[in-house]
Amino acid sequence: MTPKPVIIEEYNPEWPKMFQEIQSILALTLGADALSIEHVGSTSVPKLAAKPILDIDVVIESMKSLPAVIAKLETLGYSHQGDLGVEGREAFDRKDEYVPYSEEISLRMTQHLYVCHRDSQELYRHITFRDALINNPELVKEYASLKKELAITFRNDRKVYTEGKSDFVQRILKQVAR
Repeated sequence: MTPKPVIIEEYNPEWPKMFQEIQSILALTLGADALSIEHVGSTSVPKLAAKPILDIDVVIESMKSLPAVIAKLETLGYSHQGDLGVEGREAFDRKDEYVPYSEEISLRMTQHLYVCHRDSQELYRHITFRDALINNPELVKEYASLKKELAITFRNDRKVYTEGKSDFVQRILKQVAR
């Protein structure tokens, strides 16, 4: 199977609206099991070019509630993938492009759904990086430029594209930690 190419699009003001639609469905189904549902990743940052994929973190109190959350997410069409090597973050895949299922069946934007406990280091990284970009337009420009350059150079290698962003991400996280 040919890998999907890395395609970066200019910021789309519809992305937050698409997130809110999915967030509403998740919140209704998860109820009190979800402390919050966070839009993270590049589509959550105004004016940032991004792959058109929503990154969503469902925040739970502790991993003790994970089995109940998995069962509820399965009713929406998500399947649990495990932590995929990232401690404190459980990944979910969609059974099809209509997930999450709701009474109003319609195509949904591509998404990466994760469940994190509230003290998860990965959740902290997602929120901290997102907020650092939101609060610094110069970083948004720098990151967009890097992503576009990497997408051209590594169009057919998502792994190397992602690795190419890691120094930038680490630098920003270190700046914020000071």
